[in-house]
Amino acid sequence: MKFGDYIASKAVSLCGLGIAAAAWGVFAYLVGASSVLLWTSEAFFVVAVVLKFSLGYALAKKRVEALRKTADGLTDKYLLGELVKKPHDAVESEYYAVMKTVSRAAVGEVERVAAEKEQYFEYVERWIHEIKTPLTACSLICDNGGDAVKIKRELKRADNLTETVLYYARLKNPEKDTVISKVAVADVIAEAVKSQRELLVAAKIGVEACGDFYVCTDGKSVCFMIKQLLVNCAKYCRGAHVVITAENGVISVSDDGDGIAAHELPRITERGFTGENGRRAGSTGMGLYIVSEMCKRLGIDLVVTSEKGKGTTFSLKFGTAVPASE
Repeated sequence: MKFGDYIASKAVSLCGLGIAAAAWGVFAYLVGASSVLLWTSEAFFVVAVVLKFSLGYALAKKRVEALRKTADGLTDKYLLGELVKKPHDAVESEYYAVMKTVSRAAVGEVERVAAEKEQYFEYVERWIHEIKTPLTACSLICDNGGDAVKIKRELKRADNLTETVLYYARLKNPEKDTVISKVAVADVIAEAVKSQRELLVAAKIGVEACGDFYVCTDGKSVCFMIKQLLVNCAKYCRGAHVVITAENGVISVSDDGDGIAAHELPRITERGFTGENGRRAGSTGMGLYIVSEMCKRLGIDLVVTSEKGKGTTFSLKFGTAVPASE
């Protein structure tokens, strides 16, 4: 910081002091003060002003240089606001308080992004290990004669895992991949069931679908959600019967499987939560989390009810819907 820049920043104060000096000179002259007293007082005044601003410049320059030195020594520059010493000046203290608020907000945001990045990499790592299972199974099937039905089933598992990680990545920028249009939910349900036919047959799961209504939403996202619920049924409810109903603006997916323990039910949509069944199946614990986040994005209420030993029902409740008859 140059002295000229410092003086320019104090221009208002200097003008005020100049006016005060001129006013004192006029006042002393009018009251008949001697010229010696007049000019001596003016000289002292000028010297005092010069000393004041010189000392102020020296202190300010020292503070700025110390601040720059601290900044240069920091790898994470956003932490600088946490290291600045609190000033004694009342006005600067107010600026300091505002800067501290901004600094802490920046630190919090950086920590949040870092945590999300770490969680993303952890999920991708788990996903890589999980997708190895169907790919290894395909290799073993080929080595043993190549049963086309079994290969197709394992490829469908790999395809589901790939689609899941893609939708997880899209949660960062949902506006780029969301297309809202009028959708007949019966068609979406039929497409979801058809896409998972191999896994459902292999798990000896029967699916019954009924009902229909129209709703304005992203059909691909809703289809993915239903597919994810069917994948979970194939994974955790072998031999179960699944009923999918669509009426009064609600899509319900119900199974008569083992159900979810009461103490696990509130946590099933948490990121990475697997539960007892998920740990046995080697799940990543991300499927229902992604479904939950997509529901929030589309304004859909996700309601889960379950009773241990009697089954589970997932309900997707849409805000507005039109009956198929209309």
